[in-house]
Amino acid sequence: MTNRIFRTAFFLSVFTTVLAAVVSLGVLYDYFNRRITEEMAQEAVYIEQGIEQDGMAYLDSLSPTENRITWIDKDGTVLYDSSGDAEQMENHVDREEVQQALVSKEGSSKRYSTTFAEDTIYYAKQMQDGTVLRLSATEHSVFRLLLGLLQPFAVVVVLALALAVWLSFRVAKDIMRPLEKIDLSHPEEAVVYEELTPFLRRIAKQNQQIAEQMEELQRQQQEFSAITEHMQEGFVIIDHTTTVLSYNSGAVKLLDIPEDAVGKSVLTITRKEPFRRAVEEVLAGSHCESIMEQNGHFYRILANPVKNGDVLAGAVLLVTDETEKTEREALRREFSANVSHELKTPLTSISGTAEIMKNGLVRQEDIPHFAENIYEESHRLMTLIENILRLSQLEEGQSLPEKTPQDLEKIARAELQRLESLAKKHGVTLSLQAQPGCVVMGVEAVLQEMVHNLCENAICYNRENGSV
Repeated sequence: MTNRIFRTAFFLSVFTTVLAAVVSLGVLYDYFNRRITEEMAQEAVYIEQGIEQDGMAYLDSLSPTENRITWIDKDGTVLYDSSGDAEQMENHVDREEVQQALVSKEGSSKRYSTTFAEDTIYYAKQMQDGTVLRLSATEHSVFRLLLGLLQPFAVVVVLALALAVWLSFRVAKDIMRPLEKIDLSHPEEAVVYEELTPFLRRIAKQNQQIAEQMEELQRQQQEFSAITEHMQEGFVIIDHTTTVLSYNSGAVKLLDIPEDAVGKSVLTITRKEPFRRAVEEVLAGSHCESIMEQNGHFYRILANPVKNGDVLAGAVLLVTDETEKTEREALRREFSANVSHELKTPLTSISGTAEIMKNGLVRQEDIPHFAENIYEESHRLMTLIENILRLSQLEEGQSLPEKTPQDLEKIARAELQRLESLAKKHGVTLSLQAQPGCVVMGVEAVLQEMVHNLCENAICYNRENGSV
């Protein structure tokens, strides 16, 4: 600012000095022109008197002077010229100064002279006999006078420029000194130029607004940090060049983000193809969702673009641990496959037995056996269906019936009786050993199912001639 004020003041001073010099030279030039014209007029009076007394003899007797003397007749014929042969000169009746002298007794003009080959000042005076006496001087005389003043004038200009430098420096310092003392933290307390008071008040108001906005931003930042730091999900913010701007502790736990990740490309965290694809698609302006497997865990990547108007500013990546859900899905698929197999087995047995009986291939005495087989397989099928319904109820959050005291020996004995035919089929011996008063708290149907499943598996997967 000081340098700018100095340059402005200095250039203004230089401009003023140069302008003053030019104006002064112009005034001097005009002054010297008028002085030469006046001197030629005065000299013309003396020459006129000499011509009236001695005629041409007086002109011939004159010693050479700086001014050219020309005597012109009424018709413009040159009678005498101090700088050339009068007889060889053309008629001067059309000369401006001669025309003025013939009409107004005297005249003056300035034009280029072919005789002197430079600009010339002319003065003409009509004498009593009607002839015209003309004197002329070249501008060389004027410039010679100006050159005589050039040296002292140059000294004055140099001194003026030096003074301008010093004054400009002092003015710049004096102007800036009060401004440099302003405390921008409390500009309203500054004692400075009256013209700056509204400006300083505005700065003070803006300082207050900025302070309030900073407090609000800090509060929002603290709230945002408190929310994101307690999220189990990972949270990563990147700009449009993939540079990491921020992340939370959840992202550190899930993705093993290094401490110096901010300012680096998000692709340095992991280069797994699903993660890289999500980053590329979201920075292309599209929402993206993908599953990534890493270190035995499955992570869901949700990527959303962040736009400022129509311009993509960056993106937000949300990472969730989907391992448990993925494993549940795998178990569900396995369960569905097992259920399909388990349902198909009794249905196949029932369908086959019914087909044999339909075709009359069963002897009368074997009908009870086949009917029992259909009954057992139907009961098994119903049990499987009940298991599926009960699992569905558990997933929907429905509670089981209230637990009551149950006689475990009674439940076990009843289930062994149901499984007796299955045991004979597999060549397995069933037996029950129980202490009196074997009572447990539970749901009767669930306990029956548990005992039935355990015993059924023991029968089906037992060794030959084994026992349960």
